[in-house]
Amino acid sequence: MGSPDRTMKPNLAEPIQKSEVLPPIINLKPINWFFDVNRAMSLWPVTFGLACCAIEMMSVSMARFDIARFGAEVFRPSVRQADLMMVTGTVSKKMAPALVRLYEQMPAPKYVLACGNCAISGGPFKFEGQYGIVEGVDKLIPVDVYVPGCPPRPEAILEGVFSIQEKILGVRLWPQPEVIPSEPAPKKPLRPEKEAEPQSDQA
Repeated sequence: MGSPDRTMKPNLAEPIQKSEVLPPIINLKPINWFFDVNRAMSLWPVTFGLACCAIEMMSVSMARFDIARFGAEVFRPSVRQADLMMVTGTVSKKMAPALVRLYEQMPAPKYVLACGNCAISGGPFKFEGQYGIVEGVDKLIPVDVYVPGCPPRPEAILEGVFSIQEKILGVRLWPQPEVIPSEPAPKKPLRPEKEAEPQSDQA
């Protein structure tokens, strides 16, 4: 019996399809709703950060924003215990096989949150001739929610978590953020006009 091939890398030519979850054995709506509420209010993210957007992910768990209020503060060191992957930062082609492997090891149902412009589309690294950056993590794994920004603020990441909860339950549990209309800033001249100097009467 030969030893397993530990050098085998995942195929990155085509993106991975969304995992198929088998229907429940007892399909009763109240029971399904009970489990869905528990699943939505206990999202366990992977302790996984790639670049500067990971700092924003860390700040979400701090006291000011406190993601623990919404049940998603248990960052797991093992992907086998997590159901939420926050892709926070630039995905290099060298990192892509590891990211795909971590995603494949997560138990279903699992969800992916792409945080920041680099994870969504390559960000400032997307230009003609670049060879080292994956221009969008959705070319590797399926993404459920996109959170734009460079970097996105912690409030935006919280809103992304709310969107995943809404995707699980079909309803939004938290009130919509109030939109405050911004007033246009008063236009100021680029250069202040100089006051005319008084002319002297002396000839």
